[in-house]
Amino acid sequence: MDDHLADAAALRRAVVRVNRRLRQERGEGGLSPNQLAVLGHLHAHGPATPGRIAARERQRPQSLTRVFADLEAEGLIAREPDAGDRRQSVLTLTEPGRRALERDMAERDIWLAAALSTLGETERGVLTLAAALLERVGSMEIPGTEV
Repeated sequence: MDDHLADAAALRRAVVRVNRRLRQERGEGGLSPNQLAVLGHLHAHGPATPGRIAARERQRPQSLTRVFADLEAEGLIAREPDAGDRRQSVLTLTEPGRRALERDMAERDIWLAAALSTLGETERGVLTLAAALLERVGSMEIPGTEV
């Protein structure tokens, strides 16, 4: 288990460093991390209730209330009553929201593509495989590890 902890620490440090650099590559006045998470969720999974988005993003619905309101006020998401439960609302990504998300991702993708171009073919292949594994790890539900 100690080897796994050392591997976990090394992986965490690397992910944090890359994440920090990607945040630095974003343009000024861009979307907040929570706004990106909401728009990204709606882009990947389609319309959803605020509660479902919060659960998938591992946040409390109350902590995203202001984010939802701001995105709606900016026209980046739309809110409709849930047809199955009128007490609920369903959020959808608008066309301006999709464009804002794509712009934000493109800024960071440009830097990342340039960084990847400095690596060899094998190294890029390893990182592509690692990306798929990190997606899997990030989605895992491990009993007893809840915060």
